[in-house]
Amino acid sequence: MTGHLEQTAQALLLKIARESLTLSVQGHALPALNLASLPKPLQANGASFVTLTESGQLRGCIGTLEAYQPLALDVQEHAMAAALQDYRFPQVRPDELPRIEIEVSVLTPKVSLDYETPQELVQKLQPGIDGVVLQDGFRKATFLPQVWEQLPQPEKFLAHLCQKMGASPDLWQKKHLTVFTYQVQEFHE
Repeated sequence: MTGHLEQTAQALLLKIARESLTLSVQGHALPALNLASLPKPLQANGASFVTLTESGQLRGCIGTLEAYQPLALDVQEHAMAAALQDYRFPQVRPDELPRIEIEVSVLTPKVSLDYETPQELVQKLQPGIDGVVLQDGFRKATFLPQVWEQLPQPEKFLAHLCQKMGASPDLWQKKHLTVFTYQVQEFHE
């Protein structure tokens, strides 16, 4: 992500996400985006996560940490994937569409967080600001900065992130993990 997205660009991304969600859940193919008609920031490569909620409860969340395609296309694909491919949930049904709320998070590039001890790792994290990636060999997991709202203590945040990665919750205290942080610009319907 380069810079801050203006409200017009945010509204366009939410519109793209809503159209993608609706069409994919109804079994229709996604339309080709006319990228040339979109603002430059949406044409540039960007990394995003699309989060779906229903009555305030998580209903799907899919995204990427790496900017490898135009941001508008990234949001379009992740809205569809959050509805149909998040293994934690059954696919969104057409009758749920009116109750689904969409949140888009556009990520900054991730940066390596250097630390020596578990205590130093906890001290360097910025609750409510940092998205965090933990990596142990081929296993890795991330929490967006919004997860700090449910897990405000860094120790619990890291423990849950280890579990998401498929490891024991105290792995971050027993082993030096590769850690990256990033920030997001978040907006929702």
